[in-house]
Amino acid sequence: MRQVVREFQQKADDADFVAVIDDTGPHTARELLTEAGRLAEMLSAGAAGGAGCTVMVQADNSWRTVAATLAVGLTGGVLAVVNRHTTQAEFTAAWEDIRPDAVVAEPSAMDDWSVPGLLPGQAATVLGGFSCLTAARRRDTSRWSGGVLIGLTSGSTGRPKGVVQSEQALRYAATSTITVNGLAPGDAVAAIVPLSSTAAYCFGVYLSLLLRGPLVLMAKWDRAVALRRMADTGVRWTMCVPTMALQMGSEAAGSGVLGSVASITVGGGPMDRGALARAERSLGTKILRVFGMSECLGHTSPSPEDPEEIRLGRDGRPFPGTDLRAVTPEGRAAGTGVSGPAQVRGPSLFLGYARDGRVDPPALTEDGYFATGDLLMTHEDGTVTVMGREKDVIIRGGRNIDITEIERAVARYPRLARACVVAVPDEVLGERVALLVVTEDGGDIDLAEITGHLESTGLSKTKWPEFVYGVEELPQTKVGKLDRGTARELARRLRTAAGGGR
Repeated sequence: MRQVVREFQQKADDADFVAVIDDTGPHTARELLTEAGRLAEMLSAGAAGGAGCTVMVQADNSWRTVAATLAVGLTGGVLAVVNRHTTQAEFTAAWEDIRPDAVVAEPSAMDDWSVPGLLPGQAATVLGGFSCLTAARRRDTSRWSGGVLIGLTSGSTGRPKGVVQSEQALRYAATSTITVNGLAPGDAVAAIVPLSSTAAYCFGVYLSLLLRGPLVLMAKWDRAVALRRMADTGVRWTMCVPTMALQMGSEAAGSGVLGSVASITVGGGPMDRGALARAERSLGTKILRVFGMSECLGHTSPSPEDPEEIRLGRDGRPFPGTDLRAVTPEGRAAGTGVSGPAQVRGPSLFLGYARDGRVDPPALTEDGYFATGDLLMTHEDGTVTVMGREKDVIIRGGRNIDITEIERAVARYPRLARACVVAVPDEVLGERVALLVVTEDGGDIDLAEITGHLESTGLSKTKWPEFVYGVEELPQTKVGKLDRGTARELARRLRTAAGGGR
């Protein structure tokens, strides 16, 4: 983070400015740098030669996340961002992969994650009430091969994966987004999604540091607060998941309250063109449907000047310098109008996953492409459409939910003979989790019984099914395997027949 922090510091030295507006009010650049300097001293204490360290920080959508970024940049360290709602099991898995030298988080989070047992010592108070624990050992950030940010993603495995990105990748993705959306130095941008993911951090914190303008934050999602705060602070751009855009559109009630916002980038889940168009008209701005992933940041976008068919019906064009292609079963590039597994290469491609405290490089094709796990179709005008995932994941409100993890937890319930987790469509959330079950005794089973079992297994509540339907038998293929496609259609029919009830 050294480069962007150095530029930010130079701007603050020339003239102070409001750098963050959060739930507690405005915070100037110099105020943040003062807090960052105190934290940097603690992180550097005892480090040989002032070496930087790998710091795991609770990203809480407040000025603290920006100040922590500045501190890590001042010391030449590596930042790993984590969500407060991360479970202890998830944190432990991330810890094993990242092996941080320091942790900065709320005292209650430190206890919930059992950090004192991992980093014994006296906790220091930093950033207005957070705790900081550091390891008394030699620091070595070279283990990250030039990486400066580690963001956790569940991907399609259910286990957190630490995606390692370089500053060059962050700068390229953020600069490309600034250019596409016509943003200018000093513009205010909003971060209304949790800053604990690689993409949210890049297009929130890092992008705002590049612009050297206000970053407007809110700790907890509230559609009314989001609209009011963005309107009152003159926000020019934000990024969100489809659910948020639709909820804000409903809240705006046709008022055009975000008429001063140049555009809103929307990605991270299934999107309905008609619903997005209604939200766009209600908000008074332009919505841009995009495609990206933590492993290759925000690599497509339409332009605000594109017609609705392109902005809301497709997933944009690759950023300049990024190559995105669909491939045939034989591994050759597919022609226009032909869908196939997506592969991408470009300046925002990640360095690899965090494994055992270092970078595990990604598996690439001989010509340097990374398989995204999506199905893609390219159009003659260079725009692309993502057709869905190759693997079965459910994307609920922008969050990836691995069906295998849920099915394994459900399968341990003794009353069930067989179970299948599928997605059912939802206009606001994109998809919701449904469960088809065959019971051992042929009797009925209700949702409360299932969720009670899942709670006892420790499965995160965000992954619990929202609908359960008892069936005589799960759909099967001719060779006796589960037919997931037919199962999805069956769940949709059952939900429709039930009037959307559980």
